[in-house]
Amino acid sequence: MNLTDRPRRLRRDGVRELVSETDVSASDLIAPVFVDATTDERVPIETMPGHERVPIEQAVDRVGEIRETGVEAVIVFGVPESKDSEGSRAWAAEGVVQEAVRRISAETDAYVITDVCLCEYTEHGHCGPLEPDAREEPTLTVDNDRTLDLLGEIAVSHADAGADMVAPSGMMDGMVGAIRESLDEVGHTEVPIMSYAAKYESAFYGPFRDAADGAPAFGDRRHYQMDPANSREAMREVALDVRQGADVLMVKPALPYLDIVRDLRENFDHPVAAYNVSGEYAMLHAAAEKGWLDLDAVAYESLLSIKRAGADLILTYFAEDIADRL
Repeated sequence: MNLTDRPRRLRRDGVRELVSETDVSASDLIAPVFVDATTDERVPIETMPGHERVPIEQAVDRVGEIRETGVEAVIVFGVPESKDSEGSRAWAAEGVVQEAVRRISAETDAYVITDVCLCEYTEHGHCGPLEPDAREEPTLTVDNDRTLDLLGEIAVSHADAGADMVAPSGMMDGMVGAIRESLDEVGHTEVPIMSYAAKYESAFYGPFRDAADGAPAFGDRRHYQMDPANSREAMREVALDVRQGADVLMVKPALPYLDIVRDLRENFDHPVAAYNVSGEYAMLHAAAEKGWLDLDAVAYESLLSIKRAGADLILTYFAEDIADRL
């Protein structure tokens, strides 16, 4: 062996930290908050240990708990008091997210992001109003153009309530452009859009659908979310969102799609976000409960791998636990 070729020299304690290429900090993380208009007490989410739905009256307290760990940004998801075919509670001025955001913005210094979608608000659980005969013809699901109008209304109502950033997640064609136009028309030109630009039709979303009460009542979302087999398509999707005015580009899920995170980092100059989704969180908890994995270690390693792949921001259910240990 050539004694000059000794990479292990830089793996010793002391120098190891000095030459570390990647790290995770609390400022990289976004913590989800579930606000539920149907309850007056906290409700544990069984499939996501450590997380709860909180009533509107406790939204500020919940965000305060997150801020104490050093995490500065939260994303708010809402469970409305009622649902209908169009999801009208999603853009109601007194809706669950709007009311929670008003309180959080007034009483905390958190950076508030809001999820802009309709699946939690429609009685059928799809991400917008349905096209005629959608139940009989599976290729006809969401009315894309009608949904664009509603997404614009939702985004404006969130910005009016005090949201710092909006995050459309429905994978509707043209959603970023429609939201940007709606925000700009009413003077919210400084509110950025974090687009779920490459969101896959994934089996890793199950626990979230329990948390947000947003599972489809029939069918699935494969006709508007991306095929897990495709990577080049993601670049086309993202390029469209960039042209329409997206400020931050999201990949969802994260761990099974680190190649997509890397592709975005190499091909676009925008900040890249990755969503470390509920299924990724739940499976690590399940393995740890069996004693098969060290939860703290694998959680941090997971987030480190997402950062190493190129993500600038990570939306994760581990945010508080990781930040509290940094």
